Amino acid sequence: MSNGTNDVSGAVTNLIDTFGKLAQQQVDILNNAVKTVASLVDPLTKTATDLAGTLLNTCNQVLQSVSAAIAPKK
Repeated sequence: MSNGTNDVSGAVTNLIDTFGKLAQQQVDILNNAVKTVASLVDPLTKTATDLAGTLLNTCNQVLQSVSAAIAPKK
């Protein structure tokens, strides 16, 4: 009888250990995914900022050219 109890106890312990390891792996995968997304967002943010700055500069140059063309010549 005691062997049967020990086997069940060992099986339950192994099952709990397995679930714990699976949960830890899921946390590790999620952590790695977050790090990957963060490493991708940084260059994309810089590129978007640079693009916005370039667009604003281009619009400013266009407006200056239009203003110069419309302004009366002296």
